[in-house]
Order: sequence, then structure tokens, then C-alpha cells
Amino acid sequence: MFTGLVEGLGTVRGSLPAGSGQRLVIEPPAELLAGGLPQLGDSIAVNGCCLTIVDLGGGQWSFDVGEESLNRTNLGELTPGDVVNLERALAVGQRLGGHFVQGHIDGRGTVASIEPDGEWITMRFRLPAALGRYLVEKGSIAIDGVSLTVVEALPEEFSVMLIPHTLAATTLGRRKVGDTVNLEVDLLAKYVERLLAGRTA
Repeated sequence: MFTGLVEGLGTVRGSLPAGSGQRLVIEPPAELLAGGLPQLGDSIAVNGCCLTIVDLGGGQWSFDVGEESLNRTNLGELTPGDVVNLERALAVGQRLGGHFVQGHIDGRGTVASIEPDGEWITMRFRLPAALGRYLVEKGSIAIDGVSLTVVEALPEEFSVMLIPHTLAATTLGRRKVGDTVNLEVDLLAKYVERLLAGRTA
């Protein structure tokens, strides 16, 4: 479980075929290492996708990304030098500053527009129609693992407002129109839908 509060930006050092998937090698930032070294098997959110550390050689973190994750996320588009959002799994007793994020990506969205407003930015995204029903104004969504508040929710499009800190501390400040992002809708919304469907049936 994660919070959607990015802890640091990692740099992709390798992306190699591994069976039907891919081996992703990431160099973590110094501030993440200062919080205590991870162990093999630890879960890390990479651009919002929950991955397991399979190797720690050379101060780099390696992850095996399966075919399902490659099909559903933007991880397959990464190349050496690209920057990714990183967050370690939530520890019991920590403050939950964002919202409940599983690291299970629901689908990919596309940056539709970027509108500056002083130091802030309104960013609009297109999303699959099947995910639009889970979004509500002032509700939560994770974009590339970043917990954000929905400003406007339409059937196939939504917008968020990004403050200077978010633009500087995450990959969203580097995004351009047409870029692909990972989307995870609110976990609670999915459970409510499933429960209500059972009652109706």
C-alpha cells in the first residue's frame, strides 16, 4: 500500500528483455537511500506501479516487469536516462498524507493540455471511458503514482491543478502534451461499485 506522495526521482539505467517481460534497473536518489536501505523483495512504486526489488547490485534497484504490467502501464516506454517517480511502501503508523494507493494501475491516460496559471499549472488528461465513472470532482486519483485531487471530471477527460512543489518534486513537471501516464482510480470507488452491483443483482 502507498500514499501517492512521491519520495524521490530515480533514473532509469537499464531496460532489458527478461522472458516475456522486462528487467528495469533504476538508480535511486540519495534522499531515498538516506531513509534506510531496502531489502530484496521490498515493494516500490515506480511511476505508481507496485514492483518488487529483485536485485540491489551496484547501488541500483532492479525490478522484473511482467507482460501484464507492460501492457497496462507506461513502464515499457522507459529508456536509459528517463526519470521516474519512486515511493516506498507505507509502514504501519505513518501518516497517510495522500490517499490509499495500491500501485495497481487501472489504465493509461494521455496529457491533453497544459495551462499555466502563474506558478501553478492546470493539466488535463484523456482517460479510457471505462475509468471515467470512478472520477468525481474533489475526489482522488493517482497519476504516475502522484496523489492528486480531481478538479473537473468528464466521462473521458479530467483535470488537476499542480502546485510548484509537485511540478518540481515529481515527473509531472516534465510532462508534455501527448505523453502517456499511469492512472489508478480511487480504490474505495471500485469497492463501492462492486458492492452496489451485488445488491442490485
